[in-house]
Amino acid sequence: MSTIKYGILSLAFLCLFVTYSFADKYPKNPKVNILNYQFQIELSDDTDEIKCKTTIDVSYLGEGVQVLRLDLIKASEALENKGMTVSQVMADGKELSFTHEGDALKITLPVASRVNQRSQYTVVYSGVPATGLKIANNKHGDRTFFSDNWPDKARNWLAVVDHPYDKATSEFVVTAPNHYQVVSNGLIVEETDLGNGKRLTHWKQSVPIASWLYVLGVAEFAVQHVDDFDGKAIETWVYRQDREAGFYDFEEPTKKALEFYSDYVGPFSYEKLANIQSNSVSGGMEAASAILYSEGSVVGDRNERWRNVVIHEIAHQWFGNAVTEYDWDDVWLSEGFATYFTSLFIEHQYGHDAFMEQMTSSKKRVDTFSADNPGYTIIHNNLADMSDVTTSQTYHKGSWVLHMLRGMIGNDLFWKGIQNYYAKYQDLNATTADFRREMEEVSGMDLEVFFDQWLYKSGSLKIDGNWSYDFTGKKLEINLNQVQKNSGILTMPIQVAIYQSDSKKPVIETLTLDKEKNSFSIPLGYNPTKVVLDPEFWVLMDSDFKRKK
Repeated sequence: MSTIKYGILSLAFLCLFVTYSFADKYPKNPKVNILNYQFQIELSDDTDEIKCKTTIDVSYLGEGVQVLRLDLIKASEALENKGMTVSQVMADGKELSFTHEGDALKITLPVASRVNQRSQYTVVYSGVPATGLKIANNKHGDRTFFSDNWPDKARNWLAVVDHPYDKATSEFVVTAPNHYQVVSNGLIVEETDLGNGKRLTHWKQSVPIASWLYVLGVAEFAVQHVDDFDGKAIETWVYRQDREAGFYDFEEPTKKALEFYSDYVGPFSYEKLANIQSNSVSGGMEAASAILYSEGSVVGDRNERWRNVVIHEIAHQWFGNAVTEYDWDDVWLSEGFATYFTSLFIEHQYGHDAFMEQMTSSKKRVDTFSADNPGYTIIHNNLADMSDVTTSQTYHKGSWVLHMLRGMIGNDLFWKGIQNYYAKYQDLNATTADFRREMEEVSGMDLEVFFDQWLYKSGSLKIDGNWSYDFTGKKLEINLNQVQKNSGILTMPIQVAIYQSDSKKPVIETLTLDKEKNSFSIPLGYNPTKVVLDPEFWVLMDSDFKRKK
């Protein structure tokens, strides 16, 4: 399928049985499936207090549920009296009893659940968000309201199951002063001036997404319909003062990125794609169908830094948004994937040298982080502190894991595995084990050792090696010693390029490292002018490899 050509590494991995017990500490309830949220929200210029009426549609997948837990931060002195205060919970026209402590709203059900029961609950609350919804002046001094839900801050202003494992459709019905425009996930259903200086705006997201991907932006916007992709609108929303620069910046490369990921991965899940200037994020936030960018992203010159942020956040629409990690321990399925697929689009659009610059930069970041955090693993072990959910390693070593996997199984099989993985888990949740299984099925390889050593363990490969030519035996002798200190001995295929002369194409051989000291003899009828280790930059490693004197 791909028109890009790459070298292929082969691998014969040893079988290794490993039992993983990684699962985060969030109190999941597999018997409860939230189907839809409707958030009716009132905003004001007179106060930072928001008024909310949230209607929740629930499907019970198991019997015996007596308490429905939602996440919602309660107002408290510790938060300087910020947070939400619940005034009422209703179902079928009747009030329900509830408790609200800390971040848990627990609703007592009148009758324990039955299998396949469908119920609807309404929660009425108000308060000043401590975080999650930023109410503040933007860089032009204008008042704005912007969500900032990553990773679990939606609970500061929305009554939700605030965790990636539970995906639901949503509606935002926002009443705000009529000098604002309102943007959210999905498609606009209604925009009505109510009189008394107020306007109601209703957005509906018909594809299930995780709670951190819900978005709300309320500001005095300039709005542009940029183009269409597959019958869906591409839009730009920027501050009115930044109209000219913002329309110019966000016009590229949005459509090209949408086309690339759609062609190479699978169909775009959502009903539009909006790029939105905001003051609630410092880089980009991949909210489904409506991406938030720092207000500093609009500069009017289409610079490479912000161009790459746009590509990254669009990649997230496939990885993280449509296919969502089941729990936070597997967050690399979002960030590592978006980072690597940003690099793949850059190669497709701007050339192989630009791709190599991306991978070289990522490797430098991996090395720097590893030096300071030698025991860090990409996949978390029962992550409890959400401030630790991502690091640069999640992004950049995660990207390198995908790159090594692609080099190992080959370009065509890699893309086939990615397409199968996306098709199977689109608009659902997935785990690292799910991804591994799809790649094993297309490649016919046992990838357990590869996934174990690069994702569940720390470190990378360091090689001290040499080569020499045996004139008598007419063979090339290669010695490769693993000298890394921050990890155990790795099993890894690695290519060598053998040059007869600079004018001839080299012979490529693949060697598999599986011991501390590895020696190889390759029959060869000439004395090479040079031998290059990992000539196509497929392996995350540092090496000192030279001709033996």
